[in-house]
Amino acid sequence: MAAANAGEYILHHLTNLTFGKHPDAGWTFADSRFMEAGQNQYQATGQMASEMGFMAIHVDTMLWSIGLGALFCFFFAKAAKYATSGVPGTLQNLVELVCEFVDTNIKDTFSGKSTLIGPLSLTIFVWVLLMNTMDLVPVDLLPRIFELFGVHYMKVVPTTDVNATLGMALGVFCLIIFYSIRQKGLGGFVGELTLQPFGKWMIPFNLLLEGVGLLAKPISLSLRLFGNLYAGELIFILIALMPFWIQFALSVPWAIFHILVIVLQAFIFMMLTIVYLAMAHEHH
Repeated sequence: MAAANAGEYILHHLTNLTFGKHPDAGWTFADSRFMEAGQNQYQATGQMASEMGFMAIHVDTMLWSIGLGALFCFFFAKAAKYATSGVPGTLQNLVELVCEFVDTNIKDTFSGKSTLIGPLSLTIFVWVLLMNTMDLVPVDLLPRIFELFGVHYMKVVPTTDVNATLGMALGVFCLIIFYSIRQKGLGGFVGELTLQPFGKWMIPFNLLLEGVGLLAKPISLSLRLFGNLYAGELIFILIALMPFWIQFALSVPWAIFHILVIVLQAFIFMMLTIVYLAMAHEHH
């Protein structure tokens, strides 16, 4: 494949389906209609999406993340509805296994009292796991299907979009702030940020250190998940550019290895959420 075609192929698979309000075109999907001299269609599409600014949304990210979240709710609700104390079915066994796994990790890490931590941890683990698992779908399969219906861009792995991972991390961050203030009071929370580790005579320095540590939590949560899944997806795309016999020789081993990454990243996101909320419940 020519270098230009290879570059366009990669750009195509890394471009989100973006809908928003453009200054010149109004509410529309980002495409190459405002292409300038020397630009290709993917550069023009990216520029149009950036010109939409805050008034833009990645439709594919929302479609797959919400769809997989609904799938999670459906199967777990079905397992709960038909749960039996007798011989359980396959679905009930799977759901009980996941719930016990999450519950064990919570008991080992979280020492406070909260009715939210269990459902939150379970939701994070299964939801992120499902979104990550989309990385194992052949890179050309779903985009080609959507092209038949006139949809030219379709990124099917929501966690390869930093907006999705940052959004989840900011949700966790809001809970950290909420529980910190709820457990310690506003004065206690401010005291933690300003009086440690060097006492009241070093308040500005303490605030700088603790503030950086606090803000690093959502950033590390989001970028760790995004970086690992984005790199994995990029490798799958690069493998797809190779001859068929090389694709098979490389894609299967990489997919098997990537299964570990998919599960591990969902586990890490869940565990860090539990750890951060446990820290928010601690008193100093």
